This record gives sequence, structure tokens and C-alpha cells, in this order.
Amino acid sequence: MLFRSLLPFALLLVFADISAGTNTLSPSDGRAPDFVLSDIDGAQVRLDDFLGKVLVVNFWAVWCKPCREEMPSLDRGSRWLERFDGRIITINMGDSPEMIRRFLEKNPVNLPILLDADAEISANWGVTGLPTTFVVDPEGRIAYRAMGPREWDDPALLVPIRALGLDRR
Repeated sequence: MLFRSLLPFALLLVFADISAGTNTLSPSDGRAPDFVLSDIDGAQVRLDDFLGKVLVVNFWAVWCKPCREEMPSLDRGSRWLERFDGRIITINMGDSPEMIRRFLEKNPVNLPILLDADAEISANWGVTGLPTTFVVDPEGRIAYRAMGPREWDDPALLVPIRALGLDRR
């Protein structure tokens, strides 16, 4: 009888733990692999363009449902992070600029979208599934990695990301 009365509480704890884990960042280390990619308008973007800033790099594809679902929160998180001189960029794996534009017509976001047509950059970064997101500190080191979707406007994610850019003097 005691087991039956504790079962709902135990299930609540299990599900709370699972949902809490979906908005976490895993510590990581190493230098962020360099890249030079074009955005959907043809402008070239380099990793070095972001040195001195905290950078969130999200790898995604149009066909990836969790990727599409997290785009609005990436957009909101980007607006918040920009107030603190941080940036969020996205790197699309393999979709054509036309396909991405069609996606943006239905799902408008104001995020830089870079093209990794042959997935070479994604491979260099160790991306094995989508979405995968990396947080790069101002010195160009990977501080965190997140595999799977997140709510990128959640303070549980944004506060540690912003903290990477605080002056440590």
C-alpha cells in the first residue's frame, strides 16, 4: 500500500529529472575548428569574425523536426545574448539556399544561417546528430556542447553562456 501511495511522487521526480536534463549544457574543451562559410546571401563568414565574443554555433537541417522546433527559441535567445555582445549563428547541413528561404518564409527568424553543403565543417566539429550546438568562449575554445533540442531562451542556458563573456580581471 505504501508503494502505491509513493508511486505518483516517484514518477513525478523521474519526469522532473528528465525534463530538467533537456535544458542543460555539457562541459566541453578544445579549440573550436576554424571555418569559412557562405551565408544564404553569399557573404563569407569566418569563425575569427567572432573572436572576443561568446558564440553559440547551432548545426541544423530543414528536414530535422527538432531543429525546426528550436529555431524560435534560438532567435529569442540571440536577441537577449546580443545585448551582452554575444552571438548565435546557425550552420545548415546540406540544404539548398532555396530550401532554407522557403523554410524562413514560413518560420521567420533573424539568425545568421551559414551553409555547410558538403557537411565538411560539421564533421570537423564532431557533429554526429542534429541539432547539435556548441558554445565557444571569447578565446575560441569550446566551453559547452548540447546534443538535441533546447529552449535557447531559457535563463538556465543563457546565464552560463553570458558568464563566459564576463571580464575576469
